[in-house]
Amino acid sequence: MSADLQAWSAPRQQTVFRQLLSAFSFPGRIETLTEGDALTQTLATLVDREATLADPQNLLNDLTRQRLQARMTGPERAQFIVAAGGLPPIFEPTLGTLESPEQGATILLKVAFLGKGACWQLTGPGIATTQTLAIAGLDPAWLVRRQAWNEGFPLGVDLILMDETRVVALPRTTLAIGSTAAIASQGETAWVM
Repeated sequence: MSADLQAWSAPRQQTVFRQLLSAFSFPGRIETLTEGDALTQTLATLVDREATLADPQNLLNDLTRQRLQARMTGPERAQFIVAAGGLPPIFEPTLGTLESPEQGATILLKVAFLGKGACWQLTGPGIATTQTLAIAGLDPAWLVRRQAWNEGFPLGVDLILMDETRVVALPRTTLAIGSTAAIASQGETAWVM
């Protein structure tokens, strides 16, 4: 079976689901998905015909959309949003409600590389003390907006960042602070996400 079709098999989806659970349980820990494109595998695992999905930058091909059978909608109403991390956010996602905070969106961000680039210190549930995460190809505006979206906790969004084969989760409970050296090299001001 080709790597493209492998993502749609139940055994592969079970494996990816366990890896995504591990990523959310240990924010900042990079999980490698070995059987093809990380975005396709993640979508095939999390999204089905009952889910709402937004693809405002048209990152998904027609075949992937057809296989997902998800209900396509605008990002302000979607449970899952696919976006390019190298471009600034152009939408306002759903943050859930106080009665149903779990209805906040999960944003899947494609980045150039996980494990290289600007470094962030993560703290929060699932992290013993601190966890360092390096991300290349992520527009800083995403993390500024993430901070604003998550200010009304438990409302907010969860992020899954991915390169070609790896994923890392940043639940809304995770706090991240940019390192001074990384921020200075990018010419950015310090901020907390």
